[in-house]
Amino acid sequence: MAIEIAAEPRRQTGLGFYLRSALTRLSKTKLISLVLMVDLASLWGLGLLALMARSPATMYDSLVPPITIALVPLLAVYIMQRIWAYTIPSLGALVRQVRALLIAIGGSFVLVMGLYFVININMMAERPWLILWASLVVLVLVPFRLLVSRVVATAEKRGELARRAVIVGGGKASEDLIGRLEKTGERAIRILGLFDDRGGERSPDEVGRYRKIGTFEELETYCRENAVDLLIIALPPSAEERILHLLKKLWQLPVDVRIAAHSSKLKLSKRAYTYIGDVPFLAVFDRPLSDWNAAVKAIFDRVVAALALVCLSPLMLLVALAIKLDSKGPIFFRQQRFGFNNNLIGVYKFRSMYADQADMHARKQVTKDDPRVTRVGRFIRKTSLDELPQLINVLRGELSLVGPRPHATQTMAANQLYQDVVGGYFARHRMKPGITGWAQVNGWRGETDTIEKIERRVEHDLYYIENWSLALDLYILTMTPFALLNLKNAY
Repeated sequence: MAIEIAAEPRRQTGLGFYLRSALTRLSKTKLISLVLMVDLASLWGLGLLALMARSPATMYDSLVPPITIALVPLLAVYIMQRIWAYTIPSLGALVRQVRALLIAIGGSFVLVMGLYFVININMMAERPWLILWASLVVLVLVPFRLLVSRVVATAEKRGELARRAVIVGGGKASEDLIGRLEKTGERAIRILGLFDDRGGERSPDEVGRYRKIGTFEELETYCRENAVDLLIIALPPSAEERILHLLKKLWQLPVDVRIAAHSSKLKLSKRAYTYIGDVPFLAVFDRPLSDWNAAVKAIFDRVVAALALVCLSPLMLLVALAIKLDSKGPIFFRQQRFGFNNNLIGVYKFRSMYADQADMHARKQVTKDDPRVTRVGRFIRKTSLDELPQLINVLRGELSLVGPRPHATQTMAANQLYQDVVGGYFARHRMKPGITGWAQVNGWRGETDTIEKIERRVEHDLYYIENWSLALDLYILTMTPFALLNLKNAY
């Protein structure tokens, strides 16, 4: 069946079983992140090992070997991504993975060697360690792919990698849709239940094996609280007004929204549809980040945050000492703020206010010459040094380096809560918040005492979410130090 979960297997033991069990508890994004990290670490590490095996004494006699070790892994990963090797269906197919590995390894070496040929660099002397490097990569990554393919196969049988889905609508339309999904032979989704405002014969409490678990008004809260991945609208075309009403609310959710098109009389090109098995859907909204993009962003965030913490640790120690000498109280301040999907997270900052006047919910924003702010606090707030402990939040996976800034729960603009001022405000929480963001480097940093300021900030946040790329993150990180030079509105 397409959407059933297989029964629990009999109890097993052994190191391999426990390793597979740990891996199967990973989400799709985390599993792809793990594979990507292992690939990069293996390619870089084995390249260095092969170079050392050639002759440690001549490792640094040319820039060509280190440049090659830097370029080949990046090219290999890029090639694998372009041929869709970092997807769950691909990771579950061993033959496809081995073929992708060989294409990526061979292609990356050919591209780098071609570059050297064009710029007239002779690589004949480097052939032995390059051949050793490629051989070691194959010997390490092929068995790893075998393990991953078995993990994916086991997890798919148990429904652990299926997309958690809800169906909006009941009655005949939903019954037909579920019947089609169950005949596809795919284990792509796991239906959690149905939502509908109607009752009686038009929409009974149960459709097949699935029951109605709420109304349209309860849909948004349920999706946020139950990690829903996919929302399928299965309402008849005559319910156009209800569909539009739903879409106005659903666009704020970090889920894929699809309209079932299996019974539609409107026939479009196949490229206009997305498919689950052979069932067509019209894509309405997509999550801001695919599994691959989320994996890349997560790895980038943690690697850069770890390096930044190491490099900035002397400066952070000096700030901590200054805070301790300036006023009584703790060095750090932890404030509840909205995170991804409206979840509350505790964001770390260096304490900039007197301990007995700290505002845990930011009901009153800091203003110029605010008496609650200490002498050291004024300096670290203007220079944003108080934000450095948020690198810890990045390592914990609660924040990104770049994203919409997390706001405290009671922050106001013109004496109104942000969510009451800006329509669709919570749509900015479709992506993990960040230490810096597109709004901040465009001048919308600091106090939001007017409605226009929060509207412009949200506008920039939504632009970032809709146009995310790793290049945009790098640009924002590069521009952030220059944005900090503008002390206007930074109190």
